[in-house]
Amino acid sequence: MQAKIFFGSTQATKENLSERKSPYDGKVVSTAPICDAQDTKKALNIALSATKTAKASTLAQRCSWLLDVAQKLRENKEDIAQTMTDEVGKPITFSRIEVERCIETVTLSAETMRTMHGETINTDAMASGKKTLAYFTRVPVGVVACITPFNFPLNLVAHKLAPALVAGNTVVLKPTPEAPLTAYKFVKLFVESAFAVKDAVSLVYGDVEVGSTLVSSDIPRVISFTGSVPVGNIITKSAGIKKIGLELGGNAATYIDTSADLELAATRCALGAFVNSGQVCISLQRIYVNEKVYDSFAQKMAQETKKLVVGSPYEDATFMGPLIDDASAIRAMKWVELAIEEGATALLPPKRDGRMFHPCVMTDVRDDMAIVCEEVFAPIVSLVKVKDFDDALPRMNNSPYGLQFSVFTNDLKVTQRAIEELDAGGIVINDMPTLRFDIQPYGGIKLSGVGREGPRFAIEEMTEIKSVVIC
Repeated sequence: MQAKIFFGSTQATKENLSERKSPYDGKVVSTAPICDAQDTKKALNIALSATKTAKASTLAQRCSWLLDVAQKLRENKEDIAQTMTDEVGKPITFSRIEVERCIETVTLSAETMRTMHGETINTDAMASGKKTLAYFTRVPVGVVACITPFNFPLNLVAHKLAPALVAGNTVVLKPTPEAPLTAYKFVKLFVESAFAVKDAVSLVYGDVEVGSTLVSSDIPRVISFTGSVPVGNIITKSAGIKKIGLELGGNAATYIDTSADLELAATRCALGAFVNSGQVCISLQRIYVNEKVYDSFAQKMAQETKKLVVGSPYEDATFMGPLIDDASAIRAMKWVELAIEEGATALLPPKRDGRMFHPCVMTDVRDDMAIVCEEVFAPIVSLVKVKDFDDALPRMNNSPYGLQFSVFTNDLKVTQRAIEELDAGGIVINDMPTLRFDIQPYGGIKLSGVGREGPRFAIEEMTEIKSVVIC
């Protein structure tokens, strides 16, 4: 199927198409038009023209719109899951899970908006005030520009698109170039719905030129971006006066306490480190283990890692498929080789077959090694021996990132200290830091970003508060 560009409710093809090849076998799996600045400006102007219609639409219509899309997602679950697997090499089992999560995200956005409201204000609460009828309400910002990455090419689009539209905004979406057809099929459900707000959503394909045009334009009032820190820096500097939501990188860490359930910790850490081939912003990268249980945990971690099936993403039993491209696989191997040269040990022999990079557990690492202090975005995890939580705490916090951390412990005092003293947007107790529920506020501090996602919190980011006083 040939991907097409959407400008509101109309479709147009372009002769110059880009091909997307499967990261698994190199076959062409989709095509997409190559958009330019003019295409992007056209989409922005369509979105701007549609803001009046979107704002005038009823909440009932917009909620019905999202619920209709959720139902169509259920009906097309397998097709969309297969498309994701084709384009980004995600194992089919996890592609199906992502479709289910996307359905929940869209549904939750509709349900959340039904209950969001303003409140009345007691303007006579202070001596300088007086009795009035005063309240505030939330209103749509207008146009929202959304830019999304390859690692969750469906659900991360939903986390931006659904809250923006149900709040009464219009959207211009620039999806990742690695998954154009996944985005096309999702947006098509919105555009073709019987409840659609006309011209409220547009899809533009491209990379730097399209992204920079979206960000620098005066039309969008919100830029919602998920991606790398360098691009986040560029957006911050070029966006001008508008709301910016940035979900950037991470270097997730956990601490294994002497009181922890080591079997549980090893099982969950293996999942957290290697799911989606480590291509997750909250992928577990650093494991700080109390020296008293270090050897036992390392052995269990190696055993759990050996169980993971690496292979064809089209097989139900496959846990890990390929990395997104050759450069990612080559970079991952170089990091491992450099760490070994510097004295680290690979608990399991490093192995790469093209883009297939097998899960790698490293020991004897130091805090100054790139494999520990930089975001690897690959299936590599490092075990670091520490004396206790007092030793682990500053080392976990010693990172420019602060997305999510976790602690495995049954000690209440360690739990309390972890919640209070770990510097991150999210803290998880007795599970991997890679754990994310779509209903929760999700986002980081420091270089990990600005703002929060999750339907309720995204709706807050994508609306303005209007204050009213009737004297």
